[in-house]
Amino acid sequence: MTTTEVWETYAEDVKRLIMSKVKDTQITDDLVQEVFIKVHTKLTTIKDERKVKSWLLSVSRNTVLDYFRKSDKEIPLEKEETIASDETYTHSEKDCLPGIIKNLPKKYRNPLLLSDIKGIKQAEIASQLNLPLATVKSQIQRGRKLIVQGYMDCCDYKLNDKGFLIGEVKDEKQCKVCG
Repeated sequence: MTTTEVWETYAEDVKRLIMSKVKDTQITDDLVQEVFIKVHTKLTTIKDERKVKSWLLSVSRNTVLDYFRKSDKEIPLEKEETIASDETYTHSEKDCLPGIIKNLPKKYRNPLLLSDIKGIKQAEIASQLNLPLATVKSQIQRGRKLIVQGYMDCCDYKLNDKGFLIGEVKDEKQCKVCG
């Protein structure tokens, strides 16, 4: 597969992916160009053509992450879309999580999102954020502890003897973060 064939097949997918993250047409165009420069130089390393799309989307995501790291902008928090009528909606712990994560300090939030939400390996996160691996591991652990504290602050959960959060889900209006 040639760079031209990859461009013709996947350029719109790459552009949509990048635009969904950066929300700026000019920056999107620049990042798409940067992705395809990488594609052009590294395409010969792909042995199985069936893996080109997943590789290309990984390159695109990493290029976006590099952009956010270099520009010191925040990595956008993706919010799950829910399709439910008001009659069937029940407030749950999951509803509190986006607010708790959003309130984390940026230095904990970004590595935590990349690791626990995006599923990126900690060594790769360290490389992308240009930080030592030990620092990234520490920030992720501290971020997780702050999420636990967030549930305690928002929903009045408590830690039991084994270190697990316990408590009952409150009505949304009673939550301090999401209410």
